[in-house]
Amino acid sequence: MAKFKFEYIWLDGYKPEPNLRSKTKVIDMDFFHGDIKVLPLWAYDGSSTKQAEGRFSDCILKPVSVYPDPARNNAFLVMCEVLNPDMTPHETNFRCTFQDDEDYWFGFEQEYVLTQDNMPLGFPKQGYPRPQGPYYCSVGVENCAGRELVEEHFDVCLDAGLNITGINAEVLLGQWEFQIFGKGKRAADDLWVARYLLHRTAEQYGVKVEFHPKPIKGDWNGSGMHTNFSTGEMRDKGGKEIFDAIFEKFALYHAEHIHDYGSDNDLRLTGLHETQAIDKFSYGVSDRGASIRIPVATAQDWVGYLEDRRPASHADPYRVIARIMKTLGHAFESAASNGKAAKKSKAAVEN
Repeated sequence: MAKFKFEYIWLDGYKPEPNLRSKTKVIDMDFFHGDIKVLPLWAYDGSSTKQAEGRFSDCILKPVSVYPDPARNNAFLVMCEVLNPDMTPHETNFRCTFQDDEDYWFGFEQEYVLTQDNMPLGFPKQGYPRPQGPYYCSVGVENCAGRELVEEHFDVCLDAGLNITGINAEVLLGQWEFQIFGKGKRAADDLWVARYLLHRTAEQYGVKVEFHPKPIKGDWNGSGMHTNFSTGEMRDKGGKEIFDAIFEKFALYHAEHIHDYGSDNDLRLTGLHETQAIDKFSYGVSDRGASIRIPVATAQDWVGYLEDRRPASHADPYRVIARIMKTLGHAFESAASNGKAAKKSKAAVEN
């Protein structure tokens, strides 16, 4: 009987943002074909992760997604939810706060900064490098830092079966981005596992991965997790009235979105460096200084997706998805109600 290694991964109870945790379980079985149902629940010490008290410390890991682990033989990565001992969701488990729905598609643009000795890679030991401009999508040692690590992470994510769709160097020297696409909860599962693999890859280089939304103060770009989203209604039917209803509801619930979009986001959302101010909501075609960017292709026929540029780089994608889905639900209800009212009005005029 073969021995398989399963790396159980979960989110701890630290605030304002959770940390990734993991531990390895060896399971004897004849074979493993990726069936999540055969993987057992597993307890851990929640008093060491700010999720329980020492006098009653067990928390339970429930596997929800599984991926091959390219770095180890006969090994798999297992994303988990955290449960209480009575099998109810733990209060830190935001994955369980919304119903899964693959009609909702999400594309995360995950920015981050690679640092060493508390400075971004490529920065001089004294002072600062040249101003921003030449670093975005750059090539060459004078403009680009950390490529070997980034490329290794890219390959590892592809080998793990994550739906990573691309990478690029970003505006700040030492800053990079990768993109993850997925449907429903799987998009957030993939993103958390990609973050885990990024941390693990960086360990080999002695480099820290910084997800803070404003790692370097001053005239430098911060880091976001721009979230592209769509539903079947937006992709297939569309219509200006549907998108107008979305903009109206996103403006109405702006404060709720900001609450769920990560801490210290006020340091990044200043109205400068391709952001809108945190206390304002705006939308615009091809406008990277807006809260919501409307892609040019979407605006042509009002069919397609939108980009929410407000989430911080360290935001919990489960919370981001839950908030977007809830607000879209309000928008679609409003659009349907307005449509019915318009039909009644038209019928009244005709009669």
